[in-house]
Amino acid sequence: MNSSSCLVPSSLRATCPSGCRIVSAAFLCLSILAPGVQAQGAQTARADATFDATNLRQPTDLGTAWLVHAGDDPAYARPDFDDSQWTPFDPHSDIKRLFPLERPEVIWYRLRVKVNPDQTGLGLKEHSISKAYEVYVNGDRLIAAGSIVPFVPYTMNAWVLEPIPDRLLASGTLVIALRVHISPIEWTAQGPGFVAQNLTLGQHDTLYRDDWLGILGQNAVVWLDRFFAIGLGIVALVLYSAQRRQTEYLWVFAACVLSTIEAAIPLITTFHDIAQGWQLPVILFRAFAPYIMVSMYFAFVHQRIGWRWRIVLIVSGLMNAYSGIQLLYFIAPLQFQFISNLPFIALLSVVVPIVLAIHWRRGNRDAGILLIPVTLFSLYLYTEIALDTMFQFPALRDVALRGLGLIDRFPAGPFAIPLNYVSGILSSLSLAIIMLLRSSTLSRRQAILDSELAAAKEVQKVLLPEHRGIVPGFTVDSVYEPAQQIGGDFFQIVPAGEGGLVVVVGDVAGKGLPAAMLVSVLVGAICGLSEYTKDPVELLTGLNERLVGRSGGGFSTALAAHIAANGWTTIANAGHLSPYLDGKEVALPEALPLGVMSGATYEATEFFLAPESRLTFYSDGVVEAQNQAGELFGFDRAKAISTQPAAAIVEAAKQFGQEDDITVVTIARAAAVASAA
Repeated sequence: MNSSSCLVPSSLRATCPSGCRIVSAAFLCLSILAPGVQAQGAQTARADATFDATNLRQPTDLGTAWLVHAGDDPAYARPDFDDSQWTPFDPHSDIKRLFPLERPEVIWYRLRVKVNPDQTGLGLKEHSISKAYEVYVNGDRLIAAGSIVPFVPYTMNAWVLEPIPDRLLASGTLVIALRVHISPIEWTAQGPGFVAQNLTLGQHDTLYRDDWLGILGQNAVVWLDRFFAIGLGIVALVLYSAQRRQTEYLWVFAACVLSTIEAAIPLITTFHDIAQGWQLPVILFRAFAPYIMVSMYFAFVHQRIGWRWRIVLIVSGLMNAYSGIQLLYFIAPLQFQFISNLPFIALLSVVVPIVLAIHWRRGNRDAGILLIPVTLFSLYLYTEIALDTMFQFPALRDVALRGLGLIDRFPAGPFAIPLNYVSGILSSLSLAIIMLLRSSTLSRRQAILDSELAAAKEVQKVLLPEHRGIVPGFTVDSVYEPAQQIGGDFFQIVPAGEGGLVVVVGDVAGKGLPAAMLVSVLVGAICGLSEYTKDPVELLTGLNERLVGRSGGGFSTALAAHIAANGWTTIANAGHLSPYLDGKEVALPEALPLGVMSGATYEATEFFLAPESRLTFYSDGVVEAQNQAGELFGFDRAKAISTQPAAAIVEAAKQFGQEDDITVVTIARAAAVASAA
């Protein structure tokens, strides 16, 4: 029996039920049978049921008259079985004419084929006889699929080719016997059981070549669509991994995965028939198709899906899966077949085009690009529905069949082009174009951002100058190493009156440009406040008030110190790491970071910086450096190297594993000046 199914572009629907047409698949079988019927006309069956292949020069369908008999007996396969009482049958006609009332489960067909005894290398090709059948040649079972008793249905899409043993040809006569199971579902179709195009006899090598040419011609466009879908899914997943906010890429990947899953069974059954039950898991995946497809399109135009829409999509998915199940296991009324697919068809061919058109008119470029393949697919569905409706009227049936044949298998040389798969390829190309345009735009924006970051880095170098050298009475050494191009650490060393210094070291929460902008605010505030006060407590209080309400919820730690020329040091801390004095941590009271709350208070701690003593300030990037094993640099290591030069400390932290911005400032009191004092 021949069959056909509704093919829909994988990129648009992930899956579309094989029963998406108004008429059942039974009516669509006529699109395949019609050419043979028209070519042969209504023929009267010949009673001899013999086919002469002695001068066979090219592959030929065994479309001559056969003998048929209902019932099941293994003896029917024997070449010497007496079939003289069997009924002649022309395979160009419908066997239901021979069985107008009864519907036997098993029917046997027999044909005698005359061959040249010296001929070798013949082969027999089968396609779509039934979901369970056996082909015998002179009593030897040559081809089989499924199980007749008990009935186990198989797919019937593969072209099965087997060589006929030369020993069978030596007799000069081949008796071909077909044992065919016809299920109740198959009886409802046009032309159940064996028809003229199901068996082809010819040279095995020629049939093998023709099979491959036919498979490539029939499936080239379909496979191209699947190939594009797989490639598109991989690209979409890569883009989503880099841009997690672009959920439309995740939906594209999900749609391509669903399409690939659905394509697995048709690809396998192109070459080998398998148990029909293996189709069930794939059909169940169709329940996800409406939700994934609509979500993908809506995500591209930023259309929200509310709970009412979710209910509609879930119901459409369940009905979509049900329509596939009923085609496998039972017969539903024709009207119900259409109704079960109507929600999904309406979503793809009405709702999605309208939504895309609305957003396109609002200036959404992506919606306009996607509208092209969606409109093409919608026109395909409208045409198919119109042709299926025409098929219901006998006067228009021939026109409808020709139209269905054109849109499902448009001939283009050796290729058959399903127009719905053309829209699928266009859909993949449209999505690829959108991704390419977005990537191009993103690259331009990244280039602009990189230039802005480079400019910000130069500005930050000015704001955070690197100090190396001798300030009268002190040796100052500092190194700043951001984790990114620009960072959130800051420090300022401001000369105080009478040969003293004011040192402010801090760390803004976060990294990158936002942190750098907050750094500029703080550095400006430090410069302004240091004009009228050198008191660390007043400095931190002023910085806190400047930051409250301006940081967008951010905060900053800071430590301010005033070191007099005679070594007397006053320090106030706002949540920053305590400094090290000659390798020992300076104990400081805890306090809130800057910008957390207005009116925060800070305490001063005083001590003496002796001649040749060293005061070392860190940012937390030193202690939080982390190696590949996940081990932190830690306070012990930081304390142990605190007497080393700033550059050595920074390099040690970087080699361990830099995770954050690193700032190290060391202040050493000069011995000569101290003696003079």
